[in-house]
Amino acid sequence: MAFEVNNLEGNEIADDYTRKSVPQGRWSDTWYVFKSNFLKLILINIFVLITFAPAIAIVFFRSAYIQMLGNVYPFNSSILFPYYSDVTGLAERLTLSADILFYAALVVSGFIAAVGIAGAGYSIRKLLNTHGEFSIKGFFHGIKLNYLSTVFPVTVFMLFLYSTFLVGDRMNYVLALGSGAAGEITAFVFIIIATVLIALYFSWIYAVGTTYKVKINQLFKNSFVLCVGSIIKTVFIAGFSLIPVWLYMIGGVVRIVSYVVFIFIGFSFIILCWTAFTQSVFDAYINPTLKAAEEEKKAARTQEEVVEDEKQHARELLAAGKSELISHPILPISGDAAVAGLGKTFTRKDISAVAANREKLGADVSAYEEEHKNDTVYVEYNRLFAEREKALTEETGKKGKKKKKISVANLLK
Repeated sequence: MAFEVNNLEGNEIADDYTRKSVPQGRWSDTWYVFKSNFLKLILINIFVLITFAPAIAIVFFRSAYIQMLGNVYPFNSSILFPYYSDVTGLAERLTLSADILFYAALVVSGFIAAVGIAGAGYSIRKLLNTHGEFSIKGFFHGIKLNYLSTVFPVTVFMLFLYSTFLVGDRMNYVLALGSGAAGEITAFVFIIIATVLIALYFSWIYAVGTTYKVKINQLFKNSFVLCVGSIIKTVFIAGFSLIPVWLYMIGGVVRIVSYVVFIFIGFSFIILCWTAFTQSVFDAYINPTLKAAEEEKKAARTQEEVVEDEKQHARELLAAGKSELISHPILPISGDAAVAGLGKTFTRKDISAVAANREKLGADVSAYEEEHKNDTVYVEYNRLFAEREKALTEETGKKGKKKKKISVANLLK
């Protein structure tokens, strides 16, 4: 990247979970999370769908309102003339007036939709970083943490989208009148380009703002650096994640399929793809600094410290490996050596007999150990571990002779 990403290390928002490693790669892990947590993603999608209900209702009532106007107003002047005057551009003007009202309400509905986006963004990031952890409580915890960081980019994008609709309606109105519409067409092209660029940039502001605790100036700067530094991937992933939207725009039977997709998985799919992509960029440009610091600290250790660490590890293995059951003789168990127990009723004489029996058994154990302590199996076993323990304490070799490195690998062969 041409610029540096600052103030993100150590500021990750992860209050109720601990990030786990991604040994298989970010996208492989994302596919695993998607297929193994499908029901969780459906539940998250339902929560988001509820918060999008006002926006969906506004779009529905807008269409119904325009259709109602179409049934009331006369638009076919060639058939109804001379009963009605020329109505050229009336439909476009009515659409413009309807969009000014309804799409303004749509901008306001973004405040509610941001609730679901904030909770879903945090929950899905938690799913990815923990390989499947999710709770409804965590969803609402994400709303508390990330709502302000979500509602800001959502509102800015909705304002640009609102402007795009109105500029487009104005262009259609001028074209319907047959007037010169070069200025309106140019404005429409520029507002579309601006809206797309703002959508990409503020998607990164959403990603950075809901993942890291940073000041507002660093939020804008880091988002710009990450967006520009990965612009091609950003455009591709944005297009891929919006597959449910493209299905809706195709229309026809495919639009019905898009409805089903949005009800069950559409919103979760969009947020999952974008979150996985942004996390992969964060891994590439931010986490390596932490890894480099760990490697630098590891490399700064002296040779003596490295050897001592290996010796300590070897001692632990040695202590765990030596068995008391075969390092010295143990009297075999037999029926004659069993100690008689006490019944439900007993006397002092019975207690004395049991105590004497136990003392006799202890003497037999000691005698057996003394008799067999020089057996080859015990001598060789103890000699083996004595040599290995001695190797752990050797610090120097003979003068002029290369000292053998002590390690776990060569110690316990």
